[in-house]
Amino acid sequence: MSVHPAPPSRQRWLIPVLVVVLSITVAGGLLARELYRRPDSPRAADGEAMAPSATTSGGAADKSGAVEVGATPDAENHPQDDAVRTVLKAYFTAVNQKDYEAWAETVSDARRSKMPEYDFHRSFQSTKDVDVMLYRIEPGAQGTLRALVGFTSTQSLNEAPVDFQEKCIRWRLVLPMKFEHGSYRIDTVDGTATEHDKC
Repeated sequence: MSVHPAPPSRQRWLIPVLVVVLSITVAGGLLARELYRRPDSPRAADGEAMAPSATTSGGAADKSGAVEVGATPDAENHPQDDAVRTVLKAYFTAVNQKDYEAWAETVSDARRSKMPEYDFHRSFQSTKDVDVMLYRIEPGAQGTLRALVGFTSTQSLNEAPVDFQEKCIRWRLVLPMKFEHGSYRIDTVDGTATEHDKC
C-alpha cells in the first residue's frame, strides 16, 4: 500500500493559509493585550516600583451625600472605566441627595419613564447608599455595557424590598448601561442579576 502525496496545487496554498491564520491570531492577541493592559506600576521617590493596590476603595458618602466609586483593577483597566464610574457617582449621589433631576440625567429614557418624580421621592426618602464598588465591566447586547456593582444601602423598613425587610442591605447587581443622549446611562434592571445580604 503506497501513500500518495497531496497534489501540488493543495500544497501550494497550505503554507500561505497557515501564515495568514497565525498572523491574525497574533494580531488579535496583541490588540486584546493593549486594550486590557494594566497601567505601569507607580514608582516610589527612589525609583523602585510600588505594588499596586488590590482595589480602589469606595467610601462613605460625605455630609452632602456625594459618593466616591471604587473599582477593582479589572474594572479600572476597561476602556470605559471613567465613563461608567462618572455615571455611577452621579447616580448614587443623586439618590443620596434626593435630586430627581440629577438622577434623571444618569438613567435611560426607559428607566426614567418607569419612575416618575413622585415615585422616586417616595422610594428613596430615607435611602443612603455608600461603599459603592465597580467590580467589572463587560460588553452587552447591541453596544451596551454591563457593570457589576456592589454597594451598601440603609433605609427605613417601609422602603426596603418587600421580600427583604432590612434596614441595612449589601447589594451586588449587574447594571445595564446604554449609550443615550451622548453618554452612558443606567438602563432598566431585571431582578435576575441581583443579590443582597443583610449588613
